[in-house]
Amino acid sequence: MQETRHQFRESLKQLERQAMGGIDLVVAQLDRAMESVSYQDVELAGMVVADDDRIDGRYLEVHQGILSLLARQAPVAGDLRIVAALLHIIRCVERMGDQCVNIAKLVPLSGYEAPKDKDILDTIERMGQLARSQISQAKDALATRNVALAQDLVRQDAEINRLNREIFRRAVEVGDDTDVREWAMFMILVARCLERLGDNTVDIAEQTVFVVTGLFREFADTPTPAGPPKTATTP
Repeated sequence: MQETRHQFRESLKQLERQAMGGIDLVVAQLDRAMESVSYQDVELAGMVVADDDRIDGRYLEVHQGILSLLARQAPVAGDLRIVAALLHIIRCVERMGDQCVNIAKLVPLSGYEAPKDKDILDTIERMGQLARSQISQAKDALATRNVALAQDLVRQDAEINRLNREIFRRAVEVGDDTDVREWAMFMILVARCLERLGDNTVDIAEQTVFVVTGLFREFADTPTPAGPPKTATTP
C-alpha cells in the first residue's frame, strides 16, 4: 500500500511539473506576441498562432494524466487538493495560450504599416511586461507554495487593470486620423487580452492558496492593504 501511495504521489508531482512547464510555454508565447505587436511583425504573429498547438497538447497531457491517475487510485487530503487545483490551473494555462493567439491574430488585421500612437504603444508594452511578471510569479508561488507571493498578484493585477482603462481613454482621444483611430481600436483589444492574462494568473494564485490552506476564496472577496480588491470577471 505504501508503495502504491508513493507511486501515486510521484505521478502527481510529475503532472504538476508538466503544468508548470505549460506556464513556461505561455511566457514564451507572450514574448513573441508582444514583439509582433511592437514591430508589426506579421510573420512572427503567425508563428504564435501555429505554436498554440503545443499549449493545447500540454493541456490534454495534464488533464488526461490526472483522469488516468484518478482511475487507478483515489487521492485523499492534500493530494486531493492538488488534483483539483491542477485541473483548474491547466485550464488557465490553456486560456492564457489562447489570449496570446488572440493578440497575434490582431497584428495582420491592423495592417502591415499601421500608424502608431507612442503613448498607446508604450502602455501596451508596459502591460505586456506586467503580464509576464504575473505569469512568472504565479508559477513561483505554486512551486514554492508561497501564499504571500500568490496574494501579491492582486496588487499587480490592479495595475494592469488601470493601464487597460488608460489605453481605452487614450484611444478615444487619439485624434481625427482614421487610420490611427482604427489601429487604436485594435490596441484596445490587445489590452483586453493582456488584462485577461492577468486575471488568469490570479486564478492560479487562488488555487495555490487552496492547495496550502484547504480553503478556497476568490481574492476579490479579500481586500488587501496593498490595493483595492480585484473585480471578479468571467473567463
